[in-house]
Amino acid sequence: MQDLRVPSLLVVLAGPSGAGKTTLARLLITRHPDFLFSVSATTRAARAGEQDGVDYHFLDRARFEELVRTGEMLEYAEVHGELYGTPRYNLDVARERGQHLLLDIDVQGARQVRRVEPEVLSIFLLPPSGTRVVERLRGRGSEDEDELRQRLATAEAELRAVSEFEYVLVNDELEETTRRLKSILASEERKVARLGKEAVERANRLISEIRRALNERGDTL
Repeated sequence: MQDLRVPSLLVVLAGPSGAGKTTLARLLITRHPDFLFSVSATTRAARAGEQDGVDYHFLDRARFEELVRTGEMLEYAEVHGELYGTPRYNLDVARERGQHLLLDIDVQGARQVRRVEPEVLSIFLLPPSGTRVVERLRGRGSEDEDELRQRLATAEAELRAVSEFEYVLVNDELEETTRRLKSILASEERKVARLGKEAVERANRLISEIRRALNERGDTL
């Protein structure tokens, strides 16, 4: 008898800048083909080396705003004059393929996703220390001191949102965090509430098989 068909999960991985969520998401995708990484859409121009559909879905502003109007964006935000968001198309593709969709987004985006997809599985990633956050952000070398302070202030605000999430992981050691994340997802796959009527139908089918076997032997319950 085949196993139960596991429904596609919509998984949000959020946390402050410097928590390492993008690294964790990419590692999970690489090792587990049952997960699909959600490629964001943006109105900004592609940078050198970036590929459409791989790094981002590059859209013009009119097309992006049309997707917002028609409800085809699970979440979106404007950052420095450019729009960024998660197309609902990504979720449709994951469901068609029987994969789980993994979103690497910020706290504000997670709130938007929960409003339109209440069954979303939300996981908050904590850095092991405040010092690690500062080190990671400084290590990027892409911000000046004012931008760094702004990012740290945003990180503080996002840390206060931890209680809004279902699960929390401390990303102290990447391999261990990946293992714990996969364990959470494996448990969620088997929840009766997610498997729905298929679990009930499988149980009812077993009851019928038991009764048929007893009847063939002349026994009854």
